[in-house]
Amino acid sequence: MDYNFSKFESTHGRYESRITITSSNSIGFPTKFYKENKIGDYKYVILYFDAEKKAIGVQFSNNDGEPHKFTIIKSKNGYGGSVVVTSFFKKHEIDPKANKGKYDWKKVETPFGILFVFELRKE
Repeated sequence: MDYNFSKFESTHGRYESRITITSSNSIGFPTKFYKENKIGDYKYVILYFDAEKKAIGVQFSNNDGEPHKFTIIKSKNGYGGSVVVTSFFKKHEIDPKANKGKYDWKKVETPFGILFVFELRKE
């Protein structure tokens, strides 16, 4: 019996399609999400917040002229990206330690364009 093995060489990749919140004031885009949604094609993130539903909307952009953008920090090893959003969390009183974790998301058409939306856990 012949086998056609291939060596697994992606030990540090995060094969997760969910958006993450870290305790260090960041929103993360793991490898799978990053690649499937072509996040590498973008430079910035613009954030939106629905206070009633406790939902965050993420819009990816290349608009250098947008004054309220966050720069995407891209992994040098191709393992996804993240944005540090301390001011956003503070403005909306979001505790990153209480809300850290992985979130399912959905694409939503809004007056601002297409947003990747996820709802924070109810405290």
